[in-house]
Amino acid sequence: MIDSLIKNAGLDAGKARQALPPVEQWHPPFCGAIDMRISRDGTWFYNGTPIARPALVRLFSTILRKDPDGYVLVTPVEKVGIDVEDAPFLAVEMSVVQPRVLRFATNVGDWVEAGTEHPIRFEKSAHGGIKPYIHVRGGLWALATRTMSLELAGLCETREHAGAACFGVVSAGVFFPIAAEAEVEALAAGGSERSA
Repeated sequence: MIDSLIKNAGLDAGKARQALPPVEQWHPPFCGAIDMRISRDGTWFYNGTPIARPALVRLFSTILRKDPDGYVLVTPVEKVGIDVEDAPFLAVEMSVVQPRVLRFATNVGDWVEAGTEHPIRFEKSAHGGIKPYIHVRGGLWALATRTMSLELAGLCETREHAGAACFGVVSAGVFFPIAAEAEVEALAAGGSERSA
């Protein structure tokens, strides 16, 4: 199945960098789901075994698409479903370009600059923390690693947003709110009470 996807996409697993294929223009029939999974930590598995070749993972990431009914690997002639536990990519590196533009690298070699075209969103985790996500392309997002989350927290500021003071980050002139300032203060007060 893997060889068929590579051949039908017209890609070369030996090439580290190639232009992204136009997956949004491909509308082949759905051929069912395959036993491929992207875990929360960004590891790609096939038949329960991690895919050890980074070039192969990169190749598959270029034919990944988010459809209304789930994640698929798509070529001009076939489309197969895969499982994604959280986000398909991880944001593993961040740099700040002046004037303040946040650039993120993903675990599969994409670079994006946060802004209007690549927004940052924040979700509450099951444990009460905040999980930042950076839009990569199409319906595909990268979850910031713990290190990236801490770096983002260090860049946060308070601004007026939607009529309330909000805590968030700025990139390319766009403010991405995390939470209302009052909510952040309540969380901080609760944390200091627990540590006392």
